[in-house]
Amino acid sequence: MTFLIMSPEVVCDKICELGEGPLWDPTRKLICWVDILKGHIHEWSVVSEELNTIQVSQMIGAMAICNDGNYIAAMKNGFGFVNRETGKVDMIANPEEHLPENRFNDGKCDPYGRFWAGTMPIAEDKSSGSLYFLDTSLNVQKKEINIGVSNGLAWSLDHKTMYFIDSPTRQVVGYDYDKESGKLANKRTAIAIAEEDGFPDGMTIDHEGMLWVAHWGGWQVARYDPVTGKKMLSISMPVSQVTSCSFGGDSMEDLYITSARKGLSKVELEKQPLAGSLFVVRNSGHKGFPAHRFMNLT
Repeated sequence: MTFLIMSPEVVCDKICELGEGPLWDPTRKLICWVDILKGHIHEWSVVSEELNTIQVSQMIGAMAICNDGNYIAAMKNGFGFVNRETGKVDMIANPEEHLPENRFNDGKCDPYGRFWAGTMPIAEDKSSGSLYFLDTSLNVQKKEINIGVSNGLAWSLDHKTMYFIDSPTRQVVGYDYDKESGKLANKRTAIAIAEEDGFPDGMTIDHEGMLWVAHWGGWQVARYDPVTGKKMLSISMPVSQVTSCSFGGDSMEDLYITSARKGLSKVELEKQPLAGSLFVVRNSGHKGFPAHRFMNLT
């Protein structure tokens, strides 16, 4: 395994309580991410170096860009559309209206334009979360149950495997993935995370089919081979609670990394004052893919 001596740069001075879900918008040249607990979507222009913040007035776990340029989001009260110009939220469905102690966490669109997002208990005290699938006709299906902290999603280069993280398990699992129906089968462990490396959180995939995993409590982003389970390299971070990562930039070689300060003590924050920042490793030497868009038909 290689430990890369890269110096992640702070992108801007915005500090999040629980930053998550970095997403590159190539059309507008924006890096977008959420602050889950504050209900914020942040958009940073790499051209003008200006920050725009959209307030959705509820916790927001994840968002993706729709084919009309607006957002689809997984929020405390379910799935909804967010207008990027006005901030108006139009809710679609709440599959966990009966579970007010839960909230949505990480989510991502699959290669066929459907939105996947999972839930978790706000108290993080049980496995009451589930993984859901919102299709292009806005129908919701439950795909997995008994999840502690639903987190990273990625699809293999041939789109035949879906990778998923339930953080407390310290595993990245793989499923056989049916592209027509979104059906999952043959669950197996692809990567086991060492205890000293913390918990796997968000992730992305690169052009070689390797998975990049953010380590909550692990001070790093690491690159893994999902076929062998081997850790290929690790990027040391100046913060402990590394939450997710995604490629962006004109060449898709800049690695954007989110982090959190939630739950850190005063002493810990003094040691890691950048906790909650958005970072970038420029020209990482590896290349990612543009995020899939939600292909809403309505």
